[in-house]
Amino acid sequence: MSNLDLPVRYIKGVGPGREKLLNGIGIYNVLDLLNYFPRDYENRSVITKVRNMAAGNKYAAAVKYTGRYKILKPRRGLSITKIYTNDDTGYATLTYYNQDYAAKNFKAGKYYMVYGEADISYGEVQILNPEVELIQDSLSEHLHVYPIYSLTKNITQRILRNIIKEALNYASEVSEDVPEDIVKRYDLMDKNSAYINIHYPRSMEYIDKARRRFAFQELFEVMLYLNLQKLRRSSSNTGIAFKPCDESNFIDSFPFKLTAAQYNSWKEIKKDMECDRPMNRLLQGDVGSGKTAVAATAIYKAVKNNYQVAFMAPTEILAEQHFSTLKGFFKNYDIKIGLLTGSMTAKMKESIQNDISEGRINVIIGTHALIQEGVEFNNLGLVITDEQHRFGVHQRSLLERKGNNSDVLVMTATPIPRSLALIIYGDLDISVIDEMPPGRKPVKTYLVDKNMRYSVYDFVKSILQKGEQCFVVVPLIDESDKLDAVSAGQIYEELKKEFAGYYVGLLHGKLSNEEKNSIMAKFKSGKLNLLVSTTVIEVGVDVPNATAMVIENAERFGLAQLHQLRGRVGRSDKESYCFLVMGNNNSDAKERLKVLTETNDGFKISRYDLKSRGPGDFLGYKQHGMPSFKSLNYLDGNILEDVITAVKYFINKYGIYSPETEKMMESIQARWDFNEEKVALN
Repeated sequence: MSNLDLPVRYIKGVGPGREKLLNGIGIYNVLDLLNYFPRDYENRSVITKVRNMAAGNKYAAAVKYTGRYKILKPRRGLSITKIYTNDDTGYATLTYYNQDYAAKNFKAGKYYMVYGEADISYGEVQILNPEVELIQDSLSEHLHVYPIYSLTKNITQRILRNIIKEALNYASEVSEDVPEDIVKRYDLMDKNSAYINIHYPRSMEYIDKARRRFAFQELFEVMLYLNLQKLRRSSSNTGIAFKPCDESNFIDSFPFKLTAAQYNSWKEIKKDMECDRPMNRLLQGDVGSGKTAVAATAIYKAVKNNYQVAFMAPTEILAEQHFSTLKGFFKNYDIKIGLLTGSMTAKMKESIQNDISEGRINVIIGTHALIQEGVEFNNLGLVITDEQHRFGVHQRSLLERKGNNSDVLVMTATPIPRSLALIIYGDLDISVIDEMPPGRKPVKTYLVDKNMRYSVYDFVKSILQKGEQCFVVVPLIDESDKLDAVSAGQIYEELKKEFAGYYVGLLHGKLSNEEKNSIMAKFKSGKLNLLVSTTVIEVGVDVPNATAMVIENAERFGLAQLHQLRGRVGRSDKESYCFLVMGNNNSDAKERLKVLTETNDGFKISRYDLKSRGPGDFLGYKQHGMPSFKSLNYLDGNILEDVITAVKYFINKYGIYSPETEKMMESIQARWDFNEEKVALN
């Protein structure tokens, strides 16, 4: 057994009790300790004199204990211990709350390294609840950048730092996974040095180098794996070569003209379908950009070639909507469309499954029910999945395997910058619809304080009086003491009173599928004027008559998610509005949300989100079937492009089946899990 596999109990400072606590946060062996990266750092490498301290900032200082302290007890349950220290520029009081024992850690006349937040009151400099180390030999021994870890009960920062410091003795045993020529070519820190500097950095600059190294490796390995899978699949599988048919006549039957971006995407899909290799293509487009029309054209081509089509959606609401939309597209064609969802009765499912297996249904639209046992196709030629990020790679492959090298089209309305999409969708070719249909009015978006909520509702009443409808979106189903946010139930009860005379509905994920479908059907038909909902309406729900949306506690959502939600309105030629109601006045949140008031372009929003928060937080949801990235938020501006070129360099140099490539694939598969749904990109 390698030292890296040693259980943590063999590390100095870890007994049975601490081992159990560490196991609780996913640390079982030495390698787990090395890979438990800090969430932040404190720069204690610079000493600040007492005279130069300003309130509200954290400082490292070298001070001498005067031997004086006092304990104040201003009220029951509160004690304040004041320990008096000084340096050559002035006095600083170390202030501890409810720590009467604090003075016992100090010896008069000794010098201490202290670190904490400064406060200045009536000219007195205080350092609040500081961390303290006795300066025994030289001050320089204490001048470091200190790692800050996510903790668990009864494990302090100091304890965990010391444990990980012991584990670093084994860092040299970790193998170098990135080929040496790529390490040199892209000026990467070697892996051993990266581990040391991610935990105990020589300087802030070295943290950046270590983070870049790990981020590069993670992205490089994932993109290389996915690209090799794509190339191997293309080289070994013979797919369906669909014959040309009258798709142009079908496109001309639409009640609208395709945009240039839609038409270009269709040409790429058409070329793939007529090729004898299986298509594996991502169709990426902003909300309302017209992805379904392009998908319908692919469906038409497949059916005219006597193949069946499976179209999988993540929710029953969205599946039923696609069912209705596609029936509209094909109303003048002899194409049979079916629907299969989990909430159907066993008898209904059996009937539809028989129609699928006998070939009486050309296009079957459904949820996860499509991948269940018992669903057998007569001649499956095209597989489409909508909102790709909500399905696992494994789930998608289950559906694909129901055909024989079927073509695959996956769609997403999440506008991801191309450089990042090339990495996380590395096994797919990418088509992008980056323009909106003409005549579509941008949604007017406003950022408002929570005190203005009822002024917003007065405006909503004027919308309802015109016969139009409104969504009110909240982040929670039930009230929570832990979160400062309104709940759907709470708002629903308020708005039933506020909008007396109107029909108000409530939609959330805890309802049964039948209840959700019933409420959504009432809203779509106009029987409900206003719908209070959680983010269950985020994906795909299409109600053209809904022209207003109010999002409560907007700061609790990511920009990409807010953009998706906003996409539920503005789906007609009517003027539409979105109000982002702030639950608090956090200035950073305000600055972030302001971007939505300035643009309706999802790609611009995604670029801002990527730049401000990093790719990990930017995604904002679980990317099922993908590995869990540890370092995505550590990226610098050029790393995505560097990774893309590095993958191309590796494949060009070593090919797709060489011994070097096989060794690399085995190494990647040993560390990553691309098949299980439990892992996430977040």
